[in-house]
Amino acid sequence: MMNNNILEVRDLKVSFRTYAGEVQAVRGVSFDLKKGEVLAIVGESGCGKSVTAQTIMRLIPSPPSIIKNGSIKFNGKTEITRLSNREMEKIRGSEMGMIFQDPMTSLNPTMTVGKQITEGIVKHHKVSGEEANKRALEILKLVGMSNPEGRMQQYPHEFSGGMRQRVMIAIALACSPKLLIADEPTTALDVTIQAQIIELMKKLSEKTEASIIVITHDLGVVAEMAQRVIVMYAGKVVEQGTVDEIFYESKHPYTWGLLRSVPRLDQDKDNELVPIPGTPPDLFSPPKGCAFAARCPYAMSVCGQIDPEHTVLSETHSAACWLLHEGAPKVERPVEAGGAAR
Repeated sequence: MMNNNILEVRDLKVSFRTYAGEVQAVRGVSFDLKKGEVLAIVGESGCGKSVTAQTIMRLIPSPPSIIKNGSIKFNGKTEITRLSNREMEKIRGSEMGMIFQDPMTSLNPTMTVGKQITEGIVKHHKVSGEEANKRALEILKLVGMSNPEGRMQQYPHEFSGGMRQRVMIAIALACSPKLLIADEPTTALDVTIQAQIIELMKKLSEKTEASIIVITHDLGVVAEMAQRVIVMYAGKVVEQGTVDEIFYESKHPYTWGLLRSVPRLDQDKDNELVPIPGTPPDLFSPPKGCAFAARCPYAMSVCGQIDPEHTVLSETHSAACWLLHEGAPKVERPVEAGGAAR
């Protein structure tokens, strides 16, 4: 049977060693990413989304970070966790690309945009400057940049926020990577530009057939872009499924909380958003049971004692919650947690 996965992450554990102790940022994350698929990883700030993504790219400095356990298999054969920095440099940029959250701090202010795009092409494809420029122009046209020839000679400060993000996408796509990771790609942009960037990334995933991981806390981005969703909390995956399963059939109270805190167009305008009470746990000393128990309105005594295993709900859907145990009381999903606008 042919393996259709471009990425396989198994039991990944990543910690940061600090003067105050060890922060357990990622605590046993496992997931697959299929070829040509768009996968969203969602959750509150500090839940381990970006650390997971940057560990896949091996962008987190070590020390202070340390991969304590787990496997990251890329393209069916390459074990990312075992590669040296030199070996990783050959993959990063050529086979994996990353779009960062803030293009103004990610782009080099002293280099023209053209130079920043062609740099990776020359490095990984060993082509002439002329060939690299030709490829850079094609990429700028692909990302919808007007007057690409003129833009090649300009510097990042001469671009608007939306245009800078298009440049970041162009740099990430320059070497036709198989995997693209977008870390909060629309956070710093206004709503209209956000919609344009989401539409652009959707079209690019179809055209280039690259697999995309979108790291976000914006469920609107998820609904527009992704086919599958992973919900993370306190460094763990608490639920995963297709977009429809997460939006309409979610089973974890944390996922319900996220969905209830999103504005709905089909509800009364006076209807208030429902925030999740409390704060995430301290990952210096994570709780021994379910990390969400202290904030969960449905928590039982077992929740604070034993961490639940994932219950398989369908081929694509699973959740880690004691409410899914056959002996647990039946809890109806809150109405507000369903049918988020798509």
